[in-house]
Amino acid sequence: MTPGHGLRHPSAPAPGGAPAPDTGDATLAKAASENFPVAPAFLPRAWRDGLMAVYGFARLVDDIGDGDLAPGGRDAVLLGLDPAAADDRPAMLDALQADLLRVFGGTDGPPRHPLMLALQPVAREHRLSPAHFLGLIEANRQDQRVARYATYAELLGYCELSANTVGRLVLELTGTSTPERIRRSDAICTALQIVEHLQDVAEDLGRDRIYLPAEDMRRFHVTEADLKAPTAGASVRSLIAFETERAYGLLDEGTPLVGSVHGRLRLLLAGFVGGGRAALRAITAAGFDVLPGPPKPTRGLLLREVAAVLRTAPRKG
Repeated sequence: MTPGHGLRHPSAPAPGGAPAPDTGDATLAKAASENFPVAPAFLPRAWRDGLMAVYGFARLVDDIGDGDLAPGGRDAVLLGLDPAAADDRPAMLDALQADLLRVFGGTDGPPRHPLMLALQPVAREHRLSPAHFLGLIEANRQDQRVARYATYAELLGYCELSANTVGRLVLELTGTSTPERIRRSDAICTALQIVEHLQDVAEDLGRDRIYLPAEDMRRFHVTEADLKAPTAGASVRSLIAFETERAYGLLDEGTPLVGSVHGRLRLLLAGFVGGGRAALRAITAAGFDVLPGPPKPTRGLLLREVAAVLRTAPRKG
């Protein structure tokens, strides 16, 4: 499925009543670069549209938090701000939160951003929890305040906001949420967040962020200067190998989630787990040297890993 195919996002009015440019499709198109399929074509249309609406929100939040919005300030205008405010990340996150509250019945009119307009019917139909969306915004606020994590426990707290909320939304969207499934989903989503951090060590450092716990860096005698090298030395490779095994363990913990559901949802969740495993195999194949750029799995490797998950995930019910 082409990212965003079949989705149409009405342009929100800009201040003064002039129609604002629709930037939704550009944001949704980023789904193609993810480690796992966001809304594959085998899913029912309602699920695909719902998943893309949730993805569009999550991607927009991350783009605001990372300063990766399209140039020109269009997203700021759509959220009711001056175009120059696009570079003011806290102000943009506040404006997005205000628009999110409009999605869930705010009193000052309908949502303004096209991605929020697309999210509103999905949130209503599936009774999605606003707390999960607010968690994603809070994770990006945390990115503006916190650039280093002292311990793995601190990093897990960040993943609770930045990743686990997305998995919980998927369960709500598909009507399959239970306490046990939430626990398994949290393990998978935390693993996928760690995988992304491992792939993006160099990119994150360029933003003055390090998501490798300081306690682990000390254990493997890795300094920040080591992470700035063009290629990884032995100590950095050992650290990345350690974090890779940690992510594998989380994926193993979460994999029974795949066997607890049926039909096309089982295939979707296998895609998430298989995508994470394929990315970890790509990191391993690169000799744990992530500094030149993010190791990416081939499509063939991704398909093999998904098939392996489907073969091995224990079935329940």
